[in-house]
Amino acid sequence: MPFIGIDLGTSFIKAAILDVDSDQLLHVRRIPFPEPISALDPLKREFEPASVISAVTSILREVTGAAPPLEGLVMCTQMSSMILVDDQGQPRSNFIGWRDQRALEPHPSGSGTYYEVLKQRLTAKQKRELGSEMPTGSPISFLFWMAEQGKLEPGLVPLSLADFVLTALCGSPPSVESTNAMSYELLNLEALDWHKEVIQELGFEKLHWPRVHREGEVVGTLSIGGKKIPCYTPVGDYQCALAGALLAEDELSLNISTGSQVSRLTNHLELGDYQTRPFFDGKFTNTFSHLPAGRSLDVLVDLLSEIPKSSGAAIPNPWDYIVSAAEAVEKTDLRVNLSFFPGPCGEKGAITGIRERNLTVGTLFHAAFENMAQNYYDCALRIWPDRSWHNIVFSGGLARKAGLLRTLVQDKFQTKSRLCPFEEDTLLGLAVLARAFSGRASSVQQAMQDVRRQFKVENNS
Repeated sequence: MPFIGIDLGTSFIKAAILDVDSDQLLHVRRIPFPEPISALDPLKREFEPASVISAVTSILREVTGAAPPLEGLVMCTQMSSMILVDDQGQPRSNFIGWRDQRALEPHPSGSGTYYEVLKQRLTAKQKRELGSEMPTGSPISFLFWMAEQGKLEPGLVPLSLADFVLTALCGSPPSVESTNAMSYELLNLEALDWHKEVIQELGFEKLHWPRVHREGEVVGTLSIGGKKIPCYTPVGDYQCALAGALLAEDELSLNISTGSQVSRLTNHLELGDYQTRPFFDGKFTNTFSHLPAGRSLDVLVDLLSEIPKSSGAAIPNPWDYIVSAAEAVEKTDLRVNLSFFPGPCGEKGAITGIRERNLTVGTLFHAAFENMAQNYYDCALRIWPDRSWHNIVFSGGLARKAGLLRTLVQDKFQTKSRLCPFEEDTLLGLAVLARAFSGRASSVQQAMQDVRRQFKVENNS
């Protein structure tokens, strides 16, 4: 019997019927995520919990309306988002999205922002044990802001987006799986459990912390079409996308979309000056995330379209022209630094080397793609210094539509590459997980290998 898969993002909610035996994605649907609450402080990004539950219920009904009997439900979710609930799973706060930047408000101590004070209270050892990541838009930052203002009510439970939804739909106790728990930035990676020392030091000890599950555990039961189906604990969308990319241990992953990541799989925990995240089957990933990609490129697109927009002109999708113009450029001495937002590559972007005739749409985006390729190479060397990778796996919408970018990356790395077999990498990842959770494969890694053989995945030269 098939599974239902839900990719619960904060831009779109996607769902599909997963034929686990043939690895086909059927009845794929996508709806926008609810709009954020208006009239809030510009630094805040909150959503009504009821609107999220309503949206998920709606897409569930749409996808399962004509579906055969289902074997189970698997779900992945946008990481670093949070809601506070009571022990029965009832919401006691709005849902706070990952783009929330309240931690950048000035701290009353005068020692900088809440985020800067938070980082000052953690030791270098603690930061490594937590994965060396800690973006401003993450539960540790939200909770610290609340605790410092006396707004953190004792006894509440911090939950990820998908865990809240599953708790609400199934009436099951609040819980979380380790790949999702990592995004709280409060998981001790050595123990794969909450970092009690950090929780105590930051004033979070009066909260009730959900039990941390391993992947594949059933945490609830959902009634669909009069039948009850098991619901498996939701996983992080980052790890799910890597499973959908069918990443092997000798491959380097480049996921390129709104943001981008460079990642490698490791068989054991290797803490370092990079981000470390739990994967499946007891494995981990070393990664750099928040690298400049689509969000930074949109800054350039917005600049180019400002004048026609101001006159009310309709702006067609510019990407076909952008890609074509960039591909027509063989070489340019224009230089673009896409670090328009804070990240591993800096926080001050630039366009340099401008001369009278070298600033065109084609040269601008060709130079931007060259900058992206260099960023990926520099970060890859930091997580894989001996360069023993045998292949690059591209995934994400931008990697798929920008062939020039893939070519520039492949030339920079001097290695083979391949595209993720499906554009919907997270939904394919959910099918891989369903194959493992249902016992059709002995592990997630085995399920990935089975799907690689089924689709005859080979490296491109």
